[in-house]
Amino acid sequence: MTTTTTTDDAHEAPAAHPRFAAALRELGLGELAGRARRFPEATRTAAEAAAAIGCELSQICKSLIFAADGVPVLVLMDGASRVDLDRVREELGAGKITRAKADVVRETTGYAIGGVPPFGHRTRTRVLADRSLLAHDVVWAAAGTPYAVFPMQPKDLVATAGATLVDVREPCA
Repeated sequence: MTTTTTTDDAHEAPAAHPRFAAALRELGLGELAGRARRFPEATRTAAEAAAAIGCELSQICKSLIFAADGVPVLVLMDGASRVDLDRVREELGAGKITRAKADVVRETTGYAIGGVPPFGHRTRTRVLADRSLLAHDVVWAAAGTPYAVFPMQPKDLVATAGATLVDVREPCA
């Protein structure tokens, strides 16, 4: 009887998507791939990720792709907050901001919605990071799949993503 195993089972491969793990190595951050955690249930949303990890919702770093006058832009936002599109528009000096469609997200980043990491994308885009991410010692972000996340200090994440620190979250009611 023959059994089939996946690469993850056979070689204890990192939980991170192989392309993201390669990007981490290229950035000199290969150890982060080894700290990534894969879960049997999806971590596609911030709430799912926080529940799986056992952390606060605000410790999740969402990587969201928007279109600013048709040009993709990445916004990094804490998991407990929503992006204020008017603030993003003002920050970028754009006429119109819309949420990018799934095919644009995949084409721009190389990853599916729910698994988009904060850096290591197929194409270079402008990146905005909301200051709320800096409220924690560690945040968790997608590692290239909707089932894997990795921890990183927020200031290092912002620097590695080449992000501009901004205030673009919706005001609390």
